[in-house]
Amino acid sequence: MAFKNPVDRGGTGRGRFEQFAEYASNFTSSPVFFLFCLLLVGFFVAAHVAHLRLELLLLAGESMTAVTLLLLALLKNAEMRAEHAIQRKLDAIAGALLEAHAEDGSRAFEELRNAIRMEEET
Repeated sequence: MAFKNPVDRGGTGRGRFEQFAEYASNFTSSPVFFLFCLLLVGFFVAAHVAHLRLELLLLAGESMTAVTLLLLALLKNAEMRAEHAIQRKLDAIAGALLEAHAEDGSRAFEELRNAIRMEEET
């Protein structure tokens, strides 16, 4: 089973997951989310310093683990979307260069055409 790039899923329109992932990426880069993470870390440290019950220590640790896992998934999704957008732009530039020098036949023209073909194969 091959998984598609997040931007290739669901056709040309943006699905609910893509919209949610973009909203979540914007939220996690906000000062409000940073403050939330700072409070979470502060709670974790305070729970250990105050020698609170084991249940509260586990709650603090598991909360930090859950936030870390969600942030990792969001980061990977944003990375894949950015990578795909850059690749589309590079392909458009290369295509325009190929059209501009279609009858050139130089070595640079052939290398560029082969590089574009390599992208289509992967």
